[in-house]
Amino acid sequence: MPNETSAPNGPGRPKDLAKRQAILEAAKALFLTHGYANTSMDAVANAAGVSKLTVYSHFNDKETLFSSAIVATCTAQLPELFFELTEGTSVEQVLLNIGRGFQALINSDQSVKLSRLIMALGTQDPKLSQIFFEAGPLRVLREMEALLQRVDQHGLLRIEQPARAAEHFFCLLKGAPNYRLLLGYSPALDAEAAEAHVQDVVAVFLRAYRP
Repeated sequence: MPNETSAPNGPGRPKDLAKRQAILEAAKALFLTHGYANTSMDAVANAAGVSKLTVYSHFNDKETLFSSAIVATCTAQLPELFFELTEGTSVEQVLLNIGRGFQALINSDQSVKLSRLIMALGTQDPKLSQIFFEAGPLRVLREMEALLQRVDQHGLLRIEQPARAAEHFFCLLKGAPNYRLLLGYSPALDAEAAEAHVQDVVAVFLRAYRP
């Protein structure tokens, strides 16, 4: 185990962000390779090149680490900025940006492996499905719901049930192409086809909710 010479985190001292990122990357790789139950905090510490104490100083337990790894994956593809309605940017452009980010997220190798893992293990451990859904999909849905509420308040679209509209939007984006990918029936859409799919979905969504 590498010798860690940095000073311990005292009151008010920020934790080492580089070590935190290394732990998250190691956790994502191990969870996807070995599953949740077979991934220990010791294994994560070894893969990240830190002590187990350091892992626990950033993440209290394995559930917290798993949840944080999912959030980090989603945030990398769908940063909070994507869900902002900035002046001078059309609703269509905001939705296209979100759609492109979401497509990249759900069709990534990491996401596909994680989805398959949860599908396989979720019936055995419902708690695992809850952690996954609340850390990833639910967070994205709530961000989208808040955005659509603002869009409705500005009169840009007429959306009486933003939570339901958010679900409709992401379900349309996943669609048959992602289902075929998860089944292993066909590969992910290429860049041109993915862009066409996103544009089609956004066009349908705008027609459905345009005042």
